[in-house]
Amino acid sequence: MTLSDVAALAKVQRPVVSMWRKRSSGGQLPFPAAAGHIKGVELFDAGDVTAWLEATGRGNNPEARNDVAAFARMTASASAEAQSGRQIFDGLTSLLALKVITGEELSRSTTDELLDAADEADPDDLFLYAELEALGTDLHGLASFADRLADSAFSAPAAFEKLLSGRFREGLREQSDTALTDTALDLVASAAMELKSTLDGAPPFVDATPGGSDVMLRIVLQFGESSPLTLLTGDHDGGPSRLARRRLTVHGADSEHVEIDAQGAFSVNGAAVHVAQYPSPGDPGLGTTEILEAIENTVLQMDDSQRAVVIAPARLLCDPLSGDSGRLRSDLLRSGRIRAVVRLQAGLLPAKPREPQALWVLGPSYAEVPIGERWTMVADLSTTPLTPDVRQDLISDIVASMGTRATIRAHSFRFARLVQTRVLLAGKGSLVEVPPVKRRPTSAGGAEAALRIEELIRLLSQEQSGPTALPAIQPSAHDNRPGTASVQELIAAGNLRYVNGNRLDDSSFNPREGSRILGGQELRDPHSAEPRFISLLDFAAACPTGRLTEPGDVVFCTSPRPAARVDHEGGNVVVFPARILRIDDGDPGGLVPDVVAADINSLPAVDKAWRSWRLRRTPDAQRQPLVQVLAGLQHEQHQARQRLERLEELATLFTDGVAGGSLTLTHPSPNAAPIEGTE
Repeated sequence: MTLSDVAALAKVQRPVVSMWRKRSSGGQLPFPAAAGHIKGVELFDAGDVTAWLEATGRGNNPEARNDVAAFARMTASASAEAQSGRQIFDGLTSLLALKVITGEELSRSTTDELLDAADEADPDDLFLYAELEALGTDLHGLASFADRLADSAFSAPAAFEKLLSGRFREGLREQSDTALTDTALDLVASAAMELKSTLDGAPPFVDATPGGSDVMLRIVLQFGESSPLTLLTGDHDGGPSRLARRRLTVHGADSEHVEIDAQGAFSVNGAAVHVAQYPSPGDPGLGTTEILEAIENTVLQMDDSQRAVVIAPARLLCDPLSGDSGRLRSDLLRSGRIRAVVRLQAGLLPAKPREPQALWVLGPSYAEVPIGERWTMVADLSTTPLTPDVRQDLISDIVASMGTRATIRAHSFRFARLVQTRVLLAGKGSLVEVPPVKRRPTSAGGAEAALRIEELIRLLSQEQSGPTALPAIQPSAHDNRPGTASVQELIAAGNLRYVNGNRLDDSSFNPREGSRILGGQELRDPHSAEPRFISLLDFAAACPTGRLTEPGDVVFCTSPRPAARVDHEGGNVVVFPARILRIDDGDPGGLVPDVVAADINSLPAVDKAWRSWRLRRTPDAQRQPLVQVLAGLQHEQHQARQRLERLEELATLFTDGVAGGSLTLTHPSPNAAPIEGTE
């Protein structure tokens, strides 16, 4: 075992093992000495390590002795080449598959008997014979280890999954780069099963991607006992595809093969449910156009009795796409078979935790419906966690999208909405973007707002400290709204600039003087948070590259909820996790700082994907008048808050003074002047 293997076995971080080794070197139970080296890496005897863990009580795995086989590696007479992690992995997974097929202890067979059994189990060398033959004289020793591994995990399938769970540790990049989370796999598998239930008979599941097995296996594990399953996989060659066949075999889910030609085309007759993840383990570097072409191969061979669920990066399936890839995606939409487009949250692909995924659900094209009247279901779950209830309701929406217009109208959608396909084709933004509601402007709505404003001004003017002069207003005679844009689009256009917050220790803050601190608590409770300050000298010493705010900066944060405020004065210090959106003075793109802050503050608490936030833009002719009006009203609000604070302090003094006996009230004379502002 390497030290990394020891850490994985003990369920601790890698540096912890080095600390154990160093601190125990002079004690009564020193860490075991290295038993050998491979390519300069120290190896330790698995038995000695297990005994040391048990004797010292170190680590977080009380079952270390039972699990050790899954983290150990063979070192007997094998050559350095044969001891590569990949070859050992392929050999062990092949032996586990052979163990399931034969149902016997492998260690009881000689090397020749093992190869004969492999030839009988895999006469066409589709998934295991070549891997076992490549082990040579080490085959028998590794077979004994495979038996022990299966015993440690209580079954060969569990041992296989234990090995595969180490895909990150063993450097199996094609596997680790494409591994989805359990949440994503559950969604795709459940959606595929629900689509299967809408078809007659027992249609097969088809995965034509090279090396894909995660979704198919999840279907087998979740539904295999309750429903007869037929699996079809592509006849691709290569390590990932052979591994996928071994995996299905180990779990007792034998699959038949679909012939894939050189262009990736294939054909499946009759009812079927296709599942696919892109990029797949066999083609982890597949580009945008290639992925869309692979989906097109599925679409071209489909008829109205087939369904499909595809999961891939959202940048391909629903985000804005231009060039040849954009035209190819538009052609797929025109086919009428894309029944649903669902954008999912980020974090479903651990190798790329910031990259959101998306689903395409394909079904009947309804050729009798004119092209101009066809529809597609779209849903945006970018900020919605896939909890069980969310997943179930989303699947219900997906299944409903397979129906006719009449059945769709009878369904109450929770997340989805229907959009005419021609509208998706005509749009240049995201396929799941909710367009701004375009209402026909009416004088009644504008007139009502104008009347209410005039009434408020009249009421406020009756006070001794009424509002400053406000401009005349009138309802707009036409719709002159410039619409909205996402933060990312505005940054790309140069209208916005993103500035990171400064990382400072609280010990640098001064509660009384210096530049004002703007952080999370100042954004969440702008009027009640205790003010914090930092001197410029302390700020320069603690953060030499830090920058102060500029007037008009929008300071925002995303946790625990989106919150923002405008720094009108500038010269303050923004502390992470707060950050800055700075509007370009030369080309603001219709942005007004106070409008941006209002849009952020109105967002739901779960919407933390700040680059996708949509901000309203103000017509150029109205920007400056709006800025002036808001500045005046904010001044009035500040004065009102000061007056409220004084009145509250006055009430407190009266209450405490009289109730405490330090003050005595006398009845004022009838001619006494009232307290200013109390009448």
